[in-house]
Amino acid sequence: MQHTSSLNCQLKKRDSIKHGCNLQNDSNLWPPQARYQVLEYQKWVKPLAKKLLEVLLKGPNVNEIDESLEPLLMGTINITMNYYPPCPNPSITMGAHRHCDGSYIILLFQDDTGGLYVQGTKGDNWIHVNPIKGALTANIGDLLQIMRNDRYKSIEHCVAVDSSKVRISVPLFVNAIFDGVIGPFTQMMKDGEKLVYKYVLHSDYWDYFYRKRPSGKSITRFC
Repeated sequence: MQHTSSLNCQLKKRDSIKHGCNLQNDSNLWPPQARYQVLEYQKWVKPLAKKLLEVLLKGPNVNEIDESLEPLLMGTINITMNYYPPCPNPSITMGAHRHCDGSYIILLFQDDTGGLYVQGTKGDNWIHVNPIKGALTANIGDLLQIMRNDRYKSIEHCVAVDSSKVRISVPLFVNAIFDGVIGPFTQMMKDGEKLVYKYVLHSDYWDYFYRKRPSGKSITRFC
C-alpha cells in the first residue's frame, strides 16, 4: 500500500491510496477502513479485466488468457483510491496532468462529479468523459500499445478539479509481472510484420516510468 499527497495550486491537487493486489496478498497491511471493500471490488472486477484483455488480444494463436499467459498479462494489479478536493480557482489547478498510463488496461470507477478528459484525434482537442452511473470507463495503456506493436494506442488523458465538489475515482491498473519481459507479442503479429518496439524487462520499464514521470506518450520511447 502507498499513500501519496500532492497539493499545489499551480500544479496538481490530489490524495491517493494505492493497493497492490499481488500474489503475496499483503492486504493485512492496508487500512482497515477500506480493506474489505477493496478486496471485494478486486474479486468482482478482475474477471471483467481478464475478459476485456482476451477480446483485445485475440488472434490466430491466442484465444484466452491461460495459466501460462496470466503472469505476463495480469501479473500485478493495482487499485488506487483518488480524492480530489475542490479548488476555488480550478483554472490554475489540475487533478492530474496530461499523461498515459504505464499498464495494459485501466478500468475506472468514478463518481458523478466528472473531470476526466481524453485527447481527441484531431489536434489538441480534449473530450470530457461524462460519468455514467453503474458503468466503468476502460482505457488502454502503454503496455498494450507495445504488446500489440502499435495496433492499439494508449490514451492520453488528464483530470480537472471542480470549484465546489469533491471528486472520487478508483482506477484498477492491470500490469505485467514485475520480472517479466515486455515487447511485441509475436503470436498476434502478421507474417512479415516488423517490430516497432524492443524487448525489455518490465522492472526496468517500471523504474523508468516512475523516475521520469513522462508526460504525454514519451514513455513508449523507452522501448
